[in-house]
Amino acid sequence: MDSETTETKIKGMGAIIHKDGVAFRVWAPHAQRVSVIGSFNGFDGGKNPMQPEENGYWYADVADAHAGDEYRFLLYTPNGEFKRIDPYAREVTSSVGNAIVHDTSFDWQGDDFKIAPWNELVIYELHVGTFNDEQDTNHKGKFASISERLEYFKKLGINAIQIMPIGEFAGDKSWGYNPSQIFAVDNDYGGYFELKKFIKRAHQNNIAVILDVVYNHFGPSDLDLWQFDGWSENSRGGIYFYNNSKAITPWGETRPDYGRGEVRQYILDNALMWLEEYHIDGLRFDCTQFIRTVDGSENDDLPEGWSLLQWINEQIAQKYPGRITIAEDLQNNKWLTKDSGAGGAGFASQWDAMFVHPIREAVITPQDTQRSLSAIRDAIYYRYNDDAFDRVIYSESHDEVANGKARVPQEINPNDPKGWYAQKRSTLAAAMVLTAPGIPMLFQGQEFLEGGWFRDTVPVDWDQREDFHGIVRLYRDLIRLRLNHEGFTRGLCGQFTQIYHLNDERKVIAFHRWDKGGHSDDVVVVANFFHEPQNNYVIGFPAEGTWKLRLNSDWRGYNDDFNDNPSADAIAESGNSDGFLWNGAISIGAYSVLIFSQ
Repeated sequence: MDSETTETKIKGMGAIIHKDGVAFRVWAPHAQRVSVIGSFNGFDGGKNPMQPEENGYWYADVADAHAGDEYRFLLYTPNGEFKRIDPYAREVTSSVGNAIVHDTSFDWQGDDFKIAPWNELVIYELHVGTFNDEQDTNHKGKFASISERLEYFKKLGINAIQIMPIGEFAGDKSWGYNPSQIFAVDNDYGGYFELKKFIKRAHQNNIAVILDVVYNHFGPSDLDLWQFDGWSENSRGGIYFYNNSKAITPWGETRPDYGRGEVRQYILDNALMWLEEYHIDGLRFDCTQFIRTVDGSENDDLPEGWSLLQWINEQIAQKYPGRITIAEDLQNNKWLTKDSGAGGAGFASQWDAMFVHPIREAVITPQDTQRSLSAIRDAIYYRYNDDAFDRVIYSESHDEVANGKARVPQEINPNDPKGWYAQKRSTLAAAMVLTAPGIPMLFQGQEFLEGGWFRDTVPVDWDQREDFHGIVRLYRDLIRLRLNHEGFTRGLCGQFTQIYHLNDERKVIAFHRWDKGGHSDDVVVVANFFHEPQNNYVIGFPAEGTWKLRLNSDWRGYNDDFNDNPSADAIAESGNSDGFLWNGAISIGAYSVLIFSQ
């Protein structure tokens, strides 16, 4: 029998600080005895034995323990003794070190920030370790170094930063998709306190922070969860993992057991922690196809993985309304962004493979004759359900510029990735990202033609920001129009799109974006995917009168090498064209975009 009643025990998992000490709780159903050992008891297993609770939990309350103390759990099992890092540790000395009794308190006073509506988001994905790792930076490759660039983000127009995974990982360099302790913030990036400071400063600059989380596998290295309490079946991972073929993923045999209640709770608790304790504005779930299916295909469903995703999204929607969850699935599954009540997974949005691949192909293809405007049309039109913003669209992401693929300018012209063709066609892709329906996303350095491919050992080259300051300005101007900063391009935030002109011979496409329609709302985007300018080119317009030219990507102010084609306002007069009652003549430069509105 327990010497303490349930009523006197502190609720929670891991190390829970309270006024009389620290309570500890761990799940280890196959342990015979468990003790908590730490700097508060000389790591002596005999001083603080834990009491068994129901369902394999163990509990101890230690009056001598305090915030900052190091500790581990000592498990006595039929297969030997194991000193384990607390699975719920909010802080660790390293991926193979000790857990630290963690004080979650932080001065969040005044942090009442709310993320923008989905249709007004522009996301910037970055990797903490390489984003701002310059020699003269005070905090190389850390959360503080991102804070040093917040003013830059504001000027660029970014209102959401998505950071790649930051859970404690093995080694000092990583993409982050090998989490050892999912509750602990990696120390190489500055740890938990610097993360909270960064998020608060981002919010003060009206910038949301979205976090990439990894639940399709753990580790596989430096993984104390592996055979945590000494038990395993088939020599597999034990209580936190599947112990059959369901364990197998492309990253190792460490898929969590989504069918086990304690493991489901563990993952849910982690997701909610980021929103509660860190004020994170949203979560991007890595590779959800390996949560909802066994082998990543649609032919081998994993129902308990699907129900876990539903449960997490339901809990987030209930407890933290307004926060965004994004799936990276890339299997074109429309059910991911359907409401869970209708049988969907309940995500707000998902990364869209149906956009990125055709758009990249369109600008990378060397010969104009091989460019498919119908593929571009389909990419612009594609949506998963009834909401245009249930997809995140991009031409570069960490996956699209690594693993055998490079940055778009590098793919366009490997021999001259900074030259005219690379600049013109990569910005053409960016213009599609920032004018098509969807939530647009950029990847770090894209706006100043970062070259090569993404590696966690190679910092972003910020000198190129000065070398290509005009290209940065083009991105800034596109973002300002996308977010309707001047008040005359509301349609780019709207639900509706009509692609009404498609000339596959001359490689010209034009589309109409609108929200409610009319002056200051209707937007016409014209894109020339041809190596020659198109002058005196007649297209239809949704209304008569003057259509003001809001952006010409061929303007020499963006780069001295651009042709500065003499594009101007268009005058729409009576005359049937492209299904409209009005038409007008335009001039558009090679590999360029024009944006018009009234």
